[in-house]
Amino acid sequence: MSLMQKMPRPSPVDRTADTDTYDARDLIRNGLKADIVLDGQTYTLRITRAGKLILTK
Repeated sequence: MSLMQKMPRPSPVDRTADTDTYDARDLIRNGLKADIVLDGQTYTLRITRAGKLILTK
């Protein structure tokens, strides 16, 4: 079992009609990182051991 699987799931998020909402763990399926591309630039999204998000270029 990976570290990410041991972390508690977040509470449901209040959704508004004009905002898309995603659970970070759905984006980071392998538990390590996800690459996000915007206008040809690649960013890396990671979840730390403390459950914080880090987005780097």
